[in-house]
Amino acid sequence: MSALAINLHWQRAEPALKAGQFSNAHSVQYNRSHEMQVDAAPDWGGDPDHTNPEQALAAALSSCHMMTFLALCAKAGWPVASYHDHAEAHLGKNAKGQMSVTRIDLNPVVRFDTGFDIDADKLAEMQHRAHRYCFIANSLAESVEIHVN
Repeated sequence: MSALAINLHWQRAEPALKAGQFSNAHSVQYNRSHEMQVDAAPDWGGDPDHTNPEQALAAALSSCHMMTFLALCAKAGWPVASYHDHAEAHLGKNAKGQMSVTRIDLNPVVRFDTGFDIDADKLAEMQHRAHRYCFIANSLAESVEIHVN
């Protein structure tokens, strides 16, 4: 299997590294052509205009789930016209009492070509199949909820 990498860079801006007195802002570069500004979540003092790791995790899961869903639909002959998701990461304490992403909610909305109808139960089953085969979902604990719209 291939190794998939990013480059991360952080540079201290303050005179000294002291608890609660330094910035977590950093950059993440993807594929040498896309750079994103990242910071802690706003609840932890980060810049709300920057992406945070918890959002990035939700985005990775949502994206992987969508690509898996589309691959399954293509095999089944389902003519997906559009796909939209609102993914939300929830922070809290896990069973060990540690701060973690305790749950990620996916809320996919799928539209098909005009004239194609699918039973709601079959659509829900296809979404659950996509979850079972998604690489990112398989890398996470069982803290993903899919709300099919």
